[in-house]
Amino acid sequence: MRKGSHSDTPQSSNALHAVSLFSNCGAGDLGYARAGFRFTVMAELEEKRLRVALLNHRRATGIAGDLRTTWPRVVDAYVKAHGSIAPALLAACPPCQGMSSARSNRGYGADPDAGSRESRNLLAYVILQVAHALSPRVIVVENVPAFLTRRVRHPSTHQPVSAASLLIGELERDYVTFPLLVDLADYGVPQTRRRAFLTFIRRTEAAAEWLAAAGQAPYSLPTRGPRTVSRPHITLKQALEHFALPPLDAATDSQAAAPTRPLHAVPVWNAHRHAMVAAIPKGSGASAWENNCCAKCGPVRVSLKSANCPSCGGALLRPVVKSANGRYRLVRGFRSSSYRRMNPDRPAATITTASGHIGSDLTIHPFENRVLSPLECALLQTFPRNFRWGDALHKWGQTNVRAMIGEAVPPRFTELHGRALLSLLQKTNNRRFISITDIRCTRPAARLGLADGHE
Repeated sequence: MRKGSHSDTPQSSNALHAVSLFSNCGAGDLGYARAGFRFTVMAELEEKRLRVALLNHRRATGIAGDLRTTWPRVVDAYVKAHGSIAPALLAACPPCQGMSSARSNRGYGADPDAGSRESRNLLAYVILQVAHALSPRVIVVENVPAFLTRRVRHPSTHQPVSAASLLIGELERDYVTFPLLVDLADYGVPQTRRRAFLTFIRRTEAAAEWLAAAGQAPYSLPTRGPRTVSRPHITLKQALEHFALPPLDAATDSQAAAPTRPLHAVPVWNAHRHAMVAAIPKGSGASAWENNCCAKCGPVRVSLKSANCPSCGGALLRPVVKSANGRYRLVRGFRSSSYRRMNPDRPAATITTASGHIGSDLTIHPFENRVLSPLECALLQTFPRNFRWGDALHKWGQTNVRAMIGEAVPPRFTELHGRALLSLLQKTNNRRFISITDIRCTRPAARLGLADGHE
C-alpha cells in the first residue's frame, strides 16, 4: 500500500519513530502515538485491516501480506525513511488464536509438536528478524497469557520452547526483558482482559540501568482495582451509562439499529431466541440455561437438564434444537458462560472476535435483549469515539469489524505504557513505575524462569 498523507492524530513535537507488526486496525498503536511515538511503518496480513490502520496513522507506510515473507519490506521502508536511526519502538501483537484458551486443543499446551502444527504460534520469529535488522531501542510484544508457556519447537534447534522464551533467549544478549501479566481492568479498561506483555529495553539504554537500580519495570502503576480502594474497577453498568447510547432490541430490524450511529446495531433474533433472552432477569448476570419457563405455559418446574415443557411438550426458553423425533434437546455448549447476561456490577467480560454470537462467552447485554453492539465493544476496548473506520462496515460487514475490535490492544493501556516508555527514553523519569516485586511482574517471570521479574 502507498504511504498515507499527513495525520491529525495527536502527536507530540518530539515524537520518536516506531514500527508496528501485526498492526490489525491500528487501535493499540494509537495509544503509543498519543503518548508521542510516530509510526513510520505498519504491517498487517489483511489489507482491509491495514486500510483502517492507515486511516488512523496517516503518516505511516503500510505493508500488507504475510510477515514471514514481507518483513524485509518493512525493514526497507523504515530504512528508506530514517536511514541508520534506530526505531525508538517496535510494537508487535502476533495473532493469539493458536494460543487461545477457547481452542479445543488447549489441553496440549505442553506438547511442542501440537503447538508447532499451528503455524501462527511461530510468528514471533518474525519479530526477531525485524529486531535484528533495525535494533530498536524498545520492543513491546503483547499476547494472551498462554503466550508465556505454550510449547512449540524452536525453528532452529527444534527444542521445546514457548514463543515468549524464544524471544527472550534470542534477544537476551542485547536486551533486558520485563514481563507483565495483567488484567487490563487494573488500568481503567472497563472489561476483564488478561494479557501478557514483554517489554525489551536495549542494554545500552540508560533506562535499563536505571530500572535495574530502582527495582522497577517499564510500566505505569495500575490506576484501579482491589488494591486501589479509592478507584475500583470500572463496572459495565458505569461504562454503559457513560456511553449514553440509545437502547436497542434484537426483536426487529428497526429496533436493532440506531440510524445515526452505523456501528450501534445488533443481529436480529428469531422469536424463540428473543423470548429466551427476555426470560433472563435483567441485571442478574444469569443464564438462559437456568430459565424455568415455557413460552406457552409460563413458569414450570423442571430440572436443569430438561429441554421440553412437561405440560405441552414444547421447547423451554432455553438453548435448544429440535431432534429428528420431534422432541427438543439442549444445545451443546459451555453452560458456565454461554447464553448468559453480562454482570452489570463487574467490568465487562473480555471483548472477543465472537462478540456478536449469543452462544459465545458472556456476550448478552446486562439489561436489554440483545448482544453488545460493535460500537459498545469498541468503547469497552477504549477506542476513541472519533476512530476512523472508513467504509469497513459497509464493505466488509459487522463480523469483520467485530473481529478487528476483539483483537485490538486497548489504547487506554498502550497510551499509559507509551508515556512510561517515553519518560524512560527521554531520561525524564517523571512517572511512577510498577515494582518488579509486584505479582503482575513476578508471576510471569516465574513462568518464564526469570529470577527477579526481569532478565
